[in-house]
Amino acid sequence: MPKVSMSTSIAARPDQLWQVMGGFGQIADWHPAIEKADLQGDGKGSVRTLHLVGGGTLTEKLEEISPSERVYRYSILSGPLPVADYHATIRVKDNGDGTSTVEWSSDFEAKGAPEPDAVKTIQGIYQAGFDNLQKMYGFKS
Repeated sequence: MPKVSMSTSIAARPDQLWQVMGGFGQIADWHPAIEKADLQGDGKGSVRTLHLVGGGTLTEKLEEISPSERVYRYSILSGPLPVADYHATIRVKDNGDGTSTVEWSSDFEAKGAPEPDAVKTIQGIYQAGFDNLQKMYGFKS
């Protein structure tokens, strides 16, 4: 089962970053590949339908959330990505100096594409989100 784990440092306080990233339905506010997100429900078990830039939709379910720890876990229910049994975690960590580290990790099965291609696709999605957060808040070198 492939795993992807990536992180980046952002020049923003973790509470400030969590305000933008912590809402399960807010991903369109910070990820450039998401045109719009429709949220059904609230908290654990809620489902978001992501309308992708360029067309297509992705449906994801919130499996767990801890605002105090600034972390949530979700799974993909359906969509165009070359993955199955996809489970991911997004976490915002405090660097202790007014900056944050965003961690995004997942495990999944490749579906409809070779495993290296599926991994590369997921890495590209994470990197696009990180790049946009750095554009929004700055990069902590």
